[in-house]
Amino acid sequence: MLEEMRQKLADEIDRLVVELKETLPAAIKRAVELGDLSENAEYKSALERQQFVQARLNHLTQRASELSKIDPSQISPDQVGFGSRVRVRDVVTTEEIEYTLVFGDFIDLDTNQISMASPIGRALLNRRLDEETIAHLPNGQRTFRIVGLITLAQMVDHRK
Repeated sequence: MLEEMRQKLADEIDRLVVELKETLPAAIKRAVELGDLSENAEYKSALERQQFVQARLNHLTQRASELSKIDPSQISPDQVGFGSRVRVRDVVTTEEIEYTLVFGDFIDLDTNQISMASPIGRALLNRRLDEETIAHLPNGQRTFRIVGLITLAQMVDHRK
């Protein structure tokens, strides 16, 4: 999972670097050639996109740096944390669902990936198997019992 995230980041960084160094300068050059820059929508649009791409690139570079510092051997093998797959049961409805905790940038709702900073992510963080926790959601509180847990450390150990 960690390698997949690193690769996803690297791919997006590479794509944005090409856009920043090749695509956008060409678009700006074409817009400048059209003349009067004060009323040139193409020019303004290209500059705005350039600012956005630069900001996104800075953010992704920072996130890549953070990911490179993660050492799975230092992650607790029995507590919910980054990369953990957690199966929870709603104490009231008995409904069960499995989540994977990720950074906010990597959320994929189709595969039940949730941010560690989300209300459910925060409620699960640092909990152990069979513990109950309360998630404070916009529509009220939900109490969950952790009924399954596979941590990133366990996934890495399993591959060895």
